[in-house]
Amino acid sequence: MKKRMAAAITLSLMVPAFTSAGAVSGPVTVKSIEYKGMEAPKTIPEMVNTYTKASIEVTYSNGLKENYPLSYNRLFKSEDKVAVNKGQMIAAGTPIDVNGNPIMDNSVEGKPVPFVSDAPDSNSLLKVGNEIYMVTHYEYQTLDAAGKSAYGIVPASMSLSKMKQDKKTGKLVPEKVEKIDFSDVNGIWIPCNGSTSPWGTHLGSEEYEPDARSFEADPKSPAFTQTTSFAKLYFGDEKKANPYNYGWIPEITVKPGGKTEVMKHYSTGRFSHEQMQVMPDNRTAFFGDDGANTMMFMYVADKEKDLSAGTLYAAKFNQTGTENGGSGNFEWISLGHGTDAEIKAMIDSGVKFSSIFEVSDTEKEGFTAVKTYSNSKVEYLKLKPGMEKAAAFLEPRRYAAMRGATSEWNKMEGLALNKKDKKVYVAMADVSKSMEKDATGKEPADHIQLPKIKSGAAYEMNLGGGQKDQNGQSINSEYAASSISGLLTGEDMAAPDAYGNTANPNKIASPDNLSYSEDMNALLIGEDSGAHTNNYVWAYDLDTKNLERLLSVPAGAEATGLRMIEDMMNHSYMLSNFQHPGDGLKDLSITAVNKEALIAEVDKQIGINKTGGVGYVDGFPQLKEGSAAIHKNPIGMMKVKKNVPLYKIDSNGELSESAELKKGSYRVYGQLKDYYNVGGAYYVKKEEKGISVYNGRILIKSPLTMYTPDGKVHRTLKKGEAVRVFDREDGKYNVGNGYYVKENRNAVYYEGIAMIKQDISLMKDGKVTKKLKKGSMYRVYGAEGSKLMLGGGQYIEADKASVTYIKN
Repeated sequence: MKKRMAAAITLSLMVPAFTSAGAVSGPVTVKSIEYKGMEAPKTIPEMVNTYTKASIEVTYSNGLKENYPLSYNRLFKSEDKVAVNKGQMIAAGTPIDVNGNPIMDNSVEGKPVPFVSDAPDSNSLLKVGNEIYMVTHYEYQTLDAAGKSAYGIVPASMSLSKMKQDKKTGKLVPEKVEKIDFSDVNGIWIPCNGSTSPWGTHLGSEEYEPDARSFEADPKSPAFTQTTSFAKLYFGDEKKANPYNYGWIPEITVKPGGKTEVMKHYSTGRFSHEQMQVMPDNRTAFFGDDGANTMMFMYVADKEKDLSAGTLYAAKFNQTGTENGGSGNFEWISLGHGTDAEIKAMIDSGVKFSSIFEVSDTEKEGFTAVKTYSNSKVEYLKLKPGMEKAAAFLEPRRYAAMRGATSEWNKMEGLALNKKDKKVYVAMADVSKSMEKDATGKEPADHIQLPKIKSGAAYEMNLGGGQKDQNGQSINSEYAASSISGLLTGEDMAAPDAYGNTANPNKIASPDNLSYSEDMNALLIGEDSGAHTNNYVWAYDLDTKNLERLLSVPAGAEATGLRMIEDMMNHSYMLSNFQHPGDGLKDLSITAVNKEALIAEVDKQIGINKTGGVGYVDGFPQLKEGSAAIHKNPIGMMKVKKNVPLYKIDSNGELSESAELKKGSYRVYGQLKDYYNVGGAYYVKKEEKGISVYNGRILIKSPLTMYTPDGKVHRTLKKGEAVRVFDREDGKYNVGNGYYVKENRNAVYYEGIAMIKQDISLMKDGKVTKKLKKGSMYRVYGAEGSKLMLGGGQYIEADKASVTYIKN
């Protein structure tokens, strides 16, 4: 470092003696951050709209409170022709076939039109280099053009949107939308929820997998008709129908420039994939398994960030309680190890259900009774010799049930990870049916015996290492789930209220997609409920236990695609979509408003079961509880060109104008939402004309070009110049008024100079790395509270006695 001191000393002599507007009184920290929710919609316009009136309240240690109103932003509807496909503009929700052509709806004779999904679901927002991309699912098609059900018979799709972000406001705008090509993996089947992997790929889903037994045995079964319809529409050949091609986890990798690669992971097992959530070890994963008589599965990959090979486990539930949705412990049953290549080879070889199991219609020696989502009735199965691996990965529910795993979960939906506390949250949309005590005594097993809660519950699973499977073999994971317990439940009502709700509108109902906010330690919950006329997105504060309503979607619609994105290029977003607006309204008992007028308005404003909306909520502060908002050391410098009002915090924590700040230069110690702190209790409004704040400087080591806002050469900076930097983004230093310098090793960015007055320890990760001698000087690359960052993760704990900090 000392070799660079000559230039630093020269620069320090150039820095004027900046002042503070008030005495420095130490750091101000964020004391608390709380959601402030909104009321349920009351009027027809509110019931039709997607909106939020919620806000975030930030309380600082000096008593000041700030309110951040949230707002909903629609990006596009699934019917909007915003997607580029083979040079043509098509609706974002239009599925494409194996050749990339729009799949046509011929249900009205002589009037073929492209299918358009009304069911946008999961979103991932991905940072690829300096670009932002969004992957969006289109789960299914509710109706065809003739008004008949099209559910399950039309191939599904996903889109990739390249997003343009306003660096100042954070506003997102889709710059280019394209359909994702699934031709290498036989298309995509009912992609419901999804997640973003820790390594930055999108993990999709294929829900409600077609039953291979019914497909093989009954050409009139839904499994046969849906799979053959899919094949005819996607491949143009219904003979290519194969149920084992569907029910998997697709992983979408977005490359720089927006090229996508798609891979289905067969080693994760085939079932009704609602969502896959990977743990922080990049190996362990849990799943939602939607439907009746489903299972809790766990997957442990062989290698980090590689889902092509691993071991699949199924859980046996040992109940310990019935309160608040119930509780119990898990015993993990190892189903075996598999690879994508092995399982795919089985499918391609033509394996059928009858290749794996013998079946009896009645109880029979050597056969095991099971009841799973795949078949609504009790089945008597016997595994054929040598078919363990095929059963474990192609029919994991049936095979696991034969081995003693619990197949009694009902409507197991989305997941969310709290990595700090090593917990996974699980949504159960409907705690009834197979989760209730068996009153008949005829079920093959009765592991779950819980009180009925039709409006569902959210659960939390506890994770840890050192666990063993049912054979006493160690599970190679520090994130295996040991137990599960109810966290939050809905409340069923005996009769509908005036708005048609059959569950308490001030509590959750049918929790579906979940997300977790690390910044606010809150569980976010999106609903898929017929028990609420309008579905909501909620925030459950895990510290205060407060439940707050954040968002309302149109009456009859489901709130989907929920994902909290924190610090995406210095902005935070809550992604949230809606699907099938107006669905089921005609069957509800609504008296608070005119039901016919409500239905007509939904149809007029959006279209009943015709389209869905893709969007996000913004307005979130970039703050964390306990973080410093006002620092001990200055973080910037303010140039005041003319006198401006000076504000002061009073004893009630409120800001009021107290004096006038004179023309000059002042240190900035931090910022609240709308104000810069210029020392002590004194603040200046950010919007004041005649002020500018810069953070640091770049020292020019050899000649570099400065560019105009439109990218033209302005002038060449000379060696030795020290140029103010107002912010850094997209590989550029903003040097004022839109002019910029490209990041370059010959432009050394730093924020100030530390002059060592007494010997002091240089630290890294809390440990001393060396001693800095009195009289030495060092560039400072950032200030974090009382720490001055000297580069390479090293810092000094600065105080007036040992260090003089000269801010650029």
